Amino acid sequence: MVQLSLRASVSRSALVRGGRAWLAAAVLLAGVPAVAEARDVITIAKPFEVGESAVGNYLAALVAGADRDTLAAATFFREALRADPDNGELLERTFVAALSNGDTSEGLDFARRLIKSDPKNGLSHLVLGVEQMKDKHYVAARRQLMSGGPGRERDVTATLLTAWTWAGQGDEKKALAAVDSMTDSNLGVFRDYHAALIADLLGDATEATKRFQAAYAADKTILRLTDAYGRFLARHGDQAKAATIFSSFNDVLPHHPLIEADLADLKANKPLQPLIRSAQDGAAEVLYGLGAAGGRQGDDLAALIYLRLSLYLAPDNSLVMVTLADTYARLKQNEVAIDVYEMVPPKNPLRPNADIQTALTLDALDRKDDAIKALQAVLKDRPKDIEAWTTLGNMQREAKHYDDAITSYTSAIDATAPGEKSLWGLLYFRGIAYERDKQWPKAEDDFKRALTLYPDQPLVLNYLGYSWIDKGIHLDEGFKMLRRAVALRPEDGYVVDSLGWAHFKLGEYDEAVKDLERAVSLKPSDPTINDHLGDAYWRMGRKLEAQFQWNHARDLNPDADDLPAIQAKIKDGLPEEKHPAAADSGTPPAPSTTPPAVTAPEPTKNNGG
Repeated sequence: MVQLSLRASVSRSALVRGGRAWLAAAVLLAGVPAVAEARDVITIAKPFEVGESAVGNYLAALVAGADRDTLAAATFFREALRADPDNGELLERTFVAALSNGDTSEGLDFARRLIKSDPKNGLSHLVLGVEQMKDKHYVAARRQLMSGGPGRERDVTATLLTAWTWAGQGDEKKALAAVDSMTDSNLGVFRDYHAALIADLLGDATEATKRFQAAYAADKTILRLTDAYGRFLARHGDQAKAATIFSSFNDVLPHHPLIEADLADLKANKPLQPLIRSAQDGAAEVLYGLGAAGGRQGDDLAALIYLRLSLYLAPDNSLVMVTLADTYARLKQNEVAIDVYEMVPPKNPLRPNADIQTALTLDALDRKDDAIKALQAVLKDRPKDIEAWTTLGNMQREAKHYDDAITSYTSAIDATAPGEKSLWGLLYFRGIAYERDKQWPKAEDDFKRALTLYPDQPLVLNYLGYSWIDKGIHLDEGFKMLRRAVALRPEDGYVVDSLGWAHFKLGEYDEAVKDLERAVSLKPSDPTINDHLGDAYWRMGRKLEAQFQWNHARDLNPDADDLPAIQAKIKDGLPEEKHPAAADSGTPPAPSTTPPAVTAPEPTKNNGG
């Protein structure tokens, strides 16, 4: 059997690092324990078969692991191990594959086998410590957590899990001492957050208040912290301050389902339960945070393992389910992602979010009819769900069903409070749909309204500024808008392309080439930008370079509507120039970056999962 070190597959540092980054990434969702109801199966599993050759299974496992196909990797590694059961490195790979696939029971067996041959195997001790934690064997859990080799006392994962073992035994002093041993200034919010959770669990409201205040004062934009702190305040009689904290976050990220649920419960005088109700929940919170951070930092395998272990400790935690599903979706394991989204209980506040993400994932699988049905099901139950309407509008716009997109965006706009800043994104989206539907006056009105809400929004400045120049109107103001957009987003190839293409439209070819070359360097795989640069080269007399760019644009899978024009230019070049205004025309591509307050964006400090 080929010998390859597992350490190249998952580094120990990837599984033990922590810090403030976890809190910047682990920000979104809190699950409400419930039993999931039976639902129709949406996905269709991809079949695969194990082979009879051990080497073949091993190689198949490597390929599956590289693709982050956790089920196939675990299956093929397991079969390879059957043929070579004494191979320590193969055992370690199989162990990691089982954990990342959620086969925790089998992973525990592999961990016990590994410890015999490698007594300092840190991941094995971590997993066995988590097992002891789940069984409330806190002393045994600490023994495992501190047995993974030198430096364990400085290991953020081991340190925090150890703190929660002391909390499980009711020893607040030792639990807080363990947390406070993390003295790195970058861990301040992280440290105080867990100290607050521990103190709250053990009934020390004074210490919990102090720690929550310290963490919240350091960063007021973290949803997970806001949710926990607001719940704590409400339970201790300060509903007014809890409402203020929730409302303040609502200004940062409007319409978040968890915050809206908290505010609704406050208004109805319903009790807000603590996020952490046991030491096991606290340990799961540690693993969730580190898993979410690992995903954001590109440590995908570590993220999967941490999130799977978190679910092992807290199997009803919808927060972890959504974050795990998001991780699979990011890794293009779309069928698995949908299966995990389906685990979220129907009555959970996160269920609509999970259904919307399921629709987006179905769309990524090119199952557009199923995606629309999923969104329509959400809207049947929640007819004023702004995110669902916006997501549906985006899908319709991408499919060039502009009338339908306009209707969906209008429904989202009607459900949004007038004057709310987040309305800019909906107006921007609807403006694009109007412009593409050749209803320019309505598009222009939406773009202008968006800028009254968000005057320096680069995407709106880019679109409106270019459109004016393209139409030969408001040229000075249009160029000011484009230059401002580039100043605000200098690394956005689409925005830089708009400025370059505007120069081209006015016959300013020297300036056009400068900007378009930069745009191509920022977005080398975009066919439209390469096509634009080809046009600019041609007008400068650089015809060989123009042919190269057009050929490159053709090979980059351009939109079907654009391909014939590109092919015609490859064959015949551009027609003779009569006047700059008559130069080859084009409309600005809808920017790929979507406004963060409207759709599901890249996870940031304000949202994630």
